[in-house]
Amino acid sequence: MTETELIAACRQGSSRAQKQLYEQFSGLMLSVCLRYLRRREDAEEALIVGFTKVFRALDQYRHEGSFEGWIRRIVVNEALGMLRRKEPLHMGIDDLTYDVPAVAATAESQLSADEMLALLAGLPAGYRTVFNLYALEGYSHPEIGELLGISEGTSKSQLSKARGMLQRRLAVANAQARPSASTSSPKELYATGRY
Repeated sequence: MTETELIAACRQGSSRAQKQLYEQFSGLMLSVCLRYLRRREDAEEALIVGFTKVFRALDQYRHEGSFEGWIRRIVVNEALGMLRRKEPLHMGIDDLTYDVPAVAATAESQLSADEMLALLAGLPAGYRTVFNLYALEGYSHPEIGELLGISEGTSKSQLSKARGMLQRRLAVANAQARPSASTSSPKELYATGRY
């Protein structure tokens, strides 16, 4: 079934088509929700409510742009709504100081995708939300400001702070992942593949 046929069948109320559409997009959309919401239960709830809204609004989809993008927008808005209810967006200035200077992330990072997502999840809610919307979802600062009820300047500031915090945490995580010369012999390094 093509995407157009699937959408048409869903609009006609086919439960089989709705199940297929949900199964096709739910995994990806759950990962989107998990980037905004710390608790899996909250992310799953946002996903279910988001898909309920998708099915109700299918008549509004005009086949302009990507269908996945249209679904994503609905799911992101639902995740943001839940985030506002569950975890206040602290948009204040981060007063924490770090001993590790900010460094650019490199391709040689020894962290897995899950570890990188964990670093992102560890950001304060405001930083994490703006970073997700800008860097991962592609929203502009004026759009983020409108979505979150903040100024464009605040959006830019939160993004800058989020990037700096991620870079510092990435540097620390990479330093911890690298073996130190004093604790690992060349034989141990070769055996683990970290030579």
